[in-house]
Amino acid sequence: MKFVLRYPLVAGTLVVLLAVLVLLFSGQEGIARAAASVYALAVAAYLAVGMARRLAGGQFGIDILAVTAIVSTVLVGEYIASMIVVLMLAGGTALEDYAAGRAKGELTALLERVPQTAHRERNGSPAAGTNTAGTHTAGTPTESQHEDVAAADVEIGDVLLVRPGEVVPLDGVLLSESGSFDESSLTGESLPVERSAGDGLMSGSLNGEAAVRMRVTARMEDSQYSRIVALVQEAADSKAPMVRLADRYAVPFTALAYVLGAVGWIISGSPERFAEVLVVATPCPLLIAAPVAFLGGMSRAAHSGVIVKYAGVLEQLSRIKTAAFDKTGTLTYGRPSLLRIRSAGPLAEDEVLQLAASAEQYSSHVLAASVMEAARNRALPFAAATEATEFATHGVRARFDGQDVVVGKPAFVAEWASGVVEAALASGELAIYVGAGGKFVGALVMSDPIRKETRRTLADLKALGVRRTVMLTGDALATARHIADEAGLTDVRAECLPRDKVEAIRSLPDRPVMMVGDGVNDAPVLAVADVGIAMGARGSTAAGESADVVIILDDLSKVGTAVRIGQRTVQVALQSIWIGIGLSVALMLAAAAGYVPAIAGALSQELVDLATILNALRSLDPGRHGAASPVRSRQSARQAPLPG
Repeated sequence: MKFVLRYPLVAGTLVVLLAVLVLLFSGQEGIARAAASVYALAVAAYLAVGMARRLAGGQFGIDILAVTAIVSTVLVGEYIASMIVVLMLAGGTALEDYAAGRAKGELTALLERVPQTAHRERNGSPAAGTNTAGTHTAGTPTESQHEDVAAADVEIGDVLLVRPGEVVPLDGVLLSESGSFDESSLTGESLPVERSAGDGLMSGSLNGEAAVRMRVTARMEDSQYSRIVALVQEAADSKAPMVRLADRYAVPFTALAYVLGAVGWIISGSPERFAEVLVVATPCPLLIAAPVAFLGGMSRAAHSGVIVKYAGVLEQLSRIKTAAFDKTGTLTYGRPSLLRIRSAGPLAEDEVLQLAASAEQYSSHVLAASVMEAARNRALPFAAATEATEFATHGVRARFDGQDVVVGKPAFVAEWASGVVEAALASGELAIYVGAGGKFVGALVMSDPIRKETRRTLADLKALGVRRTVMLTGDALATARHIADEAGLTDVRAECLPRDKVEAIRSLPDRPVMMVGDGVNDAPVLAVADVGIAMGARGSTAAGESADVVIILDDLSKVGTAVRIGQRTVQVALQSIWIGIGLSVALMLAAAAGYVPAIAGALSQELVDLATILNALRSLDPGRHGAASPVRSRQSARQAPLPG
């Protein structure tokens, strides 16, 4: 009944076909012919109405071939063939659903694993099985110590128990001494990841063999898994652009079918030949294969830790000619550490750092967090400012006890303080300059090393046909040059404001252009690029929402993976279309020559459908170069929350 309700046309056609065959074998050929003809013409009329509506909306499809094939087979008396054509067209929907289900397997698996409940400790009391320090002890948690609540009702700070084999319901930190978690559905990492007390846990990861305690750090709607699910749902609902490409083949394909049918009719003098040609020209391969290939590509990307928001992005990724990158957090790790302090006046090194950290607490720049962390490590207190202003990508100015403190780039600090001297920097180093009371007081030299996979990623993109790579950064030119030289980049645009990055992307000649970034300042340029890719592990919510692709892992090499998957998806989609066209044309030629009777042609066309759809499902496979991206080791696996 479920099948009948979902596919009523298939069920109805099977019933009518069975009744026609019973009548035929009972010697009631006239009634059988009439029943089959009426039913087939009714289906043709239904298809014709839909076709007329699409034509009125400016869409030309290839349904006209199916309608003509049904009508022509009825008119020449091939009523069994007409029923088979109807069954094939009706069954195409079921076949497409099956293929789409296979193709969307990874996306569907993510959606189905959304945690619904959580085991919350009552009054924050630790469960049996763990001591107050969170380490595992003997005993089994009892129901009296926990209450099952909806995951959406859990608040930040609540302590949860995650039993063996359960999905971690929300983002949090591990309280137990250690735990093993399967993050493969989120990151593509095949090996379990070991976590220790205090480490972050991603919602959606699968707990190992021991029960663990965790403290919640984000509510349901802000957790990692919820954001992934939202992206995946958006991706699953998007339409494949190759349907438009299939429609572009529709006009010449339809014209060829009619010409071959007419030639066969003229040469043979039999109208049956025209019907036989159209029977093998039915359009299922063009209508089904391309969307299935794109769904498979999106599913493959999700399995690799790359969420592609829209099917059309895969087509754009396949044609990328220019790749632009932000520097901090993209080409580098984005976690600068303090190397040394250079005092340029009477202040001691710790005093320079304390002034800088006190001002940087009013900045949202990634470097500000590193400066404050360095001050905390030295137990330096932060002063409260009476006034503070951040100048995007330049620095921050704050007033303490009537004295202005400026922190940022040398040119910015020089506007407010005299005597600025730029520091000599080695490769991978950057400097933050500090002025106080109108005078330059020193510089903080920090190191933000290049990612180990940066050079490999750029080489990978070049091998994939990307002609040009560009760095767009708000950092000083000297700092940007160090990283660019190490990465092998020649086109460097430094000291860029967000609007400068947008103009740079718009002016790049080799299109399409892909932009890779992570920060809130990257949101505008990610939105204006042909393809925006957000490094989700460190990116902001704004960057993730503006991007077309979100990389869940903190791994730049996934950019090359995304391009490779896009290219393979389009290749498989086009290949499937051409396989369908080639086999159909071969059958049409054979039918025009009189070698393919109508019934045999209808059955053979179903084999063409199967061949093209099975080929389209190859987009789920990595292909010959699918192993190019190395699998991270258990030790190198990192937690990678989405933007924000």
